[in-house]
Amino acid sequence: MANHSILVINPGSTSDLVAFYKGGKQVFLKTVRYSRESMRPFDKLPISAQFEMRKETVLNSLKENGIDLKNVECIIGRGGLLKPIEGGVYAINDRIIEDSTVGVQGEHPCNLGALLAKNLAEVNGVPSFIADPGIVDELDPLARYSGMPENPRISLFHALNQKRVARMEAEKMGKTYEQCRFVIMHAGGGISIGAHRDGRAVDVNGALSGDGPFTPQRSGSVPEFGLVKMCFSGKYTLNEMRQKITGHGGLMAYTGTSDCKALEDYALHGTVNEGSGIFPEKISREKVLEILNAMIYQMAKEIGAYSAVLEGKIDAIILTGGLMYSKYIVKELTRRIDWIAPVKLYPGGDEMAALAESAERALNNPEIIKEYK
Repeated sequence: MANHSILVINPGSTSDLVAFYKGGKQVFLKTVRYSRESMRPFDKLPISAQFEMRKETVLNSLKENGIDLKNVECIIGRGGLLKPIEGGVYAINDRIIEDSTVGVQGEHPCNLGALLAKNLAEVNGVPSFIADPGIVDELDPLARYSGMPENPRISLFHALNQKRVARMEAEKMGKTYEQCRFVIMHAGGGISIGAHRDGRAVDVNGALSGDGPFTPQRSGSVPEFGLVKMCFSGKYTLNEMRQKITGHGGLMAYTGTSDCKALEDYALHGTVNEGSGIFPEKISREKVLEILNAMIYQMAKEIGAYSAVLEGKIDAIILTGGLMYSKYIVKELTRRIDWIAPVKLYPGGDEMAALAESAERALNNPEIIKEYK
């Protein structure tokens, strides 16, 4: 039964999402977007340096919507880059806080989800959780091989949303998630693509570690020798190279902005949105369109690869995430992949509802709550 008051916190690459649910219904959803300029002071700092700024965002969102923090029964945050764990709901303990703070598997704003949830929950002693974080690891043994024993492939993907849309599509088909075979792509600031078989994500691209298509902010797979030469050139620090891979790569590197909607408006219609970071004197519409098409090309190529993982036996290819609101991207991508399997569209990704549902299940069935060790 959905009868609890739940605060959901979801820090992302370029925005924070804050929502409040009561009795299973969303009372409010607040999206706070951060400009490149506002994030610039944090470029050379660890993600944890953004804690106070993002905490203020949460508190302001509650205040604006007339919600007293003392009336919140539970807080759930987007899980971060922890050690590999199985899917499920986890109570936030000291080990989660420690591993989120140091970035045991990498730096990403999602690491702040647990820190914010735990900190705010302690105000009135209520439970705090994470659920199905991006490091959920269900890889088949063969998927772990990389060709370099010291550097195996790891599981980093949008587990929460991919698994939710998989269950939704399976229900539409009259099946369970465990009975289906899907290739699922979540495309937003980062792009993760997974081969889902029998209720498990048996292979995924390392969406944060430089694997797969380039994205609005990430470089994706790049020529390895060229990357090694850059690392040893003496021109870049370790943090600067990380920024080139995650943060300043992809569309940002080619165009100066990660605003895909603004780039599409400019490329297709010649519209330059104020504050978009697009400067026509520096880049032409034709070049921007070519770059967008290159990103779509790489998406399609990666979807094809994961279709091979499932040996072509696929119930559907599911497209989800913020970039799937783009009619142009969906049209061009579908044109390249619909010969493989039916294409199903779930624009955006209601991770907030997925987190709220996870917290509700945990509150109603405490026995399902898992411990991070």
